[in-house]
Amino acid sequence: MMRIITGKARGIRLKTLEGDSTRPTAERVKEAVFSMLQGDLENREVLDLFSGSGQLGLEAVSRGAAHATMIDNSPFAVKIISENVDKTKLGEHCSVRKDDYLNFLRLSKDKKYDIVFLDPPYAANLYCSALDAMLKYGVLKSTSLIVCESDMDNIFEGDDGLAASFNVIKQTRYGRTFITLLSVR
Repeated sequence: MMRIITGKARGIRLKTLEGDSTRPTAERVKEAVFSMLQGDLENREVLDLFSGSGQLGLEAVSRGAAHATMIDNSPFAVKIISENVDKTKLGEHCSVRKDDYLNFLRLSKDKKYDIVFLDPPYAANLYCSALDAMLKYGVLKSTSLIVCESDMDNIFEGDDGLAASFNVIKQTRYGRTFITLLSVR
């Protein structure tokens, strides 16, 4: 069962996609993520890239974020995200878009985000590509926080140039899952 943990939409159960096409963030991992962000959510602009069910963006809005933009390239995921937005009644604070992450970031040049959730499919290994595109297309502020959920302890995969662009604020492991909190250098 996946639900909103706290805030305006507390306790509302969220839908997920059937099958193995997405991997919803486990509740204890989600609690840890939002405890890391405690105090950094109020009135912030959030980007939930590779959104899946939209649970991270919706949790952020439920906890006081001004707006969450939720992106996924699967039409099935976008349908589930839209249903979850309706179910939580947080629609005035949410945008849902079907798009490829690179195309979205390329077209978002004038938009800056305070918090980015980066949770692509583990096997796709898109962390470096997404982080590089965020820098290239200028969607990050000097104060932005990026929350990466992965199955590896080094999301930079030996890309020292990219690693030099970010500070690792904190990294925590939950079973197979690593949460890495980054800021821009």
